[in-house]
Amino acid sequence: MATRGDSAAERAWVHIVLTAVRAVVTASVLVALYYLLPLDELSGNSAVAGLAIAILIFLCLVGWQVRSILRSAHPETRALQALVVVLPLFILMFASAYYVMGRAEPADFSEALTRSDALYFTVTVFSTVGFGDVSAQGETTRLVVTAQMILDLIFLGVGIRIILGAVQRSKARSANQAPDEDPSPS
Repeated sequence: MATRGDSAAERAWVHIVLTAVRAVVTASVLVALYYLLPLDELSGNSAVAGLAIAILIFLCLVGWQVRSILRSAHPETRALQALVVVLPLFILMFASAYYVMGRAEPADFSEALTRSDALYFTVTVFSTVGFGDVSAQGETTRLVVTAQMILDLIFLGVGIRIILGAVQRSKARSANQAPDEDPSPS
């Protein structure tokens, strides 16, 4: 006789809840780190260099996330978890750079930026809302904002398509796999 905890529906529900909790905790930790890291000690030049390095690390993280989706027994929830990690990380990378740039050269923005202001500015650029209350004034800052806008479009267009494609390939692989085969990678 099967016990209550053995049903496939309950295991699926537990998996979904655990994935959601993991995603919320991960996003919360990333935001907490943004507010807690000692960014005040960095210079404007280190912000641009750090952002370039962060973008390379970010691309490696996306590649690792796609690989995890392809190997997952639950590609849909794995893709959701990946998006909840990469989207906040992407936004927080630029918010950190803008905060450091604004502290190093206050004239680079139309007003002094707190960490929350830098996050707000980054989200308005990402969402293409651009209220205009905070704007880039310096040439380097405008170039970084331009790079963010281009990367936003790439992230939204190509990045999400890659993640969804990985989900589809993983589901197709699982559907084509014989029932007696082990779904885990060797």
